[in-house]
Amino acid sequence: MSQLLIIANTPSPNTLQLRQAVVAGVAATGLDYLELDPSAAHAGHVLHCRGIILGTTENFGYMSGAIKDFFERIYYPCLEQTQGLSVATYVRAGLDGTGAINSMERILGGLRWNPVQEPLLLKGEHQPVFLEYCRELGEAMGEGLKLGIF
Repeated sequence: MSQLLIIANTPSPNTLQLRQAVVAGVAATGLDYLELDPSAAHAGHVLHCRGIILGTTENFGYMSGAIKDFFERIYYPCLEQTQGLSVATYVRAGLDGTGAINSMERILGGLRWNPVQEPLLLKGEHQPVFLEYCRELGEAMGEGLKLGIF
């Protein structure tokens, strides 16, 4: 059982770096984690974790199709058994990111998962500080799970 599941859509080198920064933050805590592309993740992974970090790009004012597909595949198998699951999200947005955030929040609310913080919005041109924010997100989630806060 992985204590933390990290699932993020990474269609570009910059978005891959963001996921790697999240992973680095979690790894720094010593917490057991599993990092997956959305297409490789399935309900069994979600059913056997204590927390999840989801990363998406903003596509056409919405979450990425890869993350939406992940939600569609795990929704009903996980609905009753994962209520209260700790979750953190980040959105890489070229525009304002609100559509991507809102669409994810509706699904997370339907699943009754527990957001541990506000979504991390990384908008506009790529900036090196985005990597720092993602590392901090991973570290905070890892420490929170490790200490039993989440």
